[in-house]
Amino acid sequence: MAATENELPALADFPHVATIPTRWNDNDVYGHVNNVEYYAFFDTVINAWLIREGGLDIHRGQVIGLCAESHCAFKAAVEFPQEIQAGLRVGHFGRTSVRYEIGLFREEACVATGWFVHVFVDRDTRRPAEPPEQLRGALERLQP
Repeated sequence: MAATENELPALADFPHVATIPTRWNDNDVYGHVNNVEYYAFFDTVINAWLIREGGLDIHRGQVIGLCAESHCAFKAAVEFPQEIQAGLRVGHFGRTSVRYEIGLFREEACVATGWFVHVFVDRDTRRPAEPPEQLRGALERLQP
């Protein structure tokens, strides 16, 4: 993330924001949303954007994105039935890969930050491939 360890991003720092409801089963025995669900929030905001705005065909498209790296820094707890605002931007966009930056917010307060790297590959060969033009355009719109 562009912000330093002590400097958290604001929701306005992200060109795309999606609201994601928490679910009853997201809470763990400690009474807050379990850490693994934060990665599911990352996956949700990214892939919903790619499908809706980039035309990604997850079932039949020739180019798909595979997660090569991910990271999450937790800042505050979230509990069901709170809603999360997931902010999404592109921190780096190469020929066949993209590094997303994500901020998770509860009522404008940052509760987690992270990144997620997709490498685009040919579905059959799993060799790096350039994303199709519509997908590339959607990703370019997420750059600051």
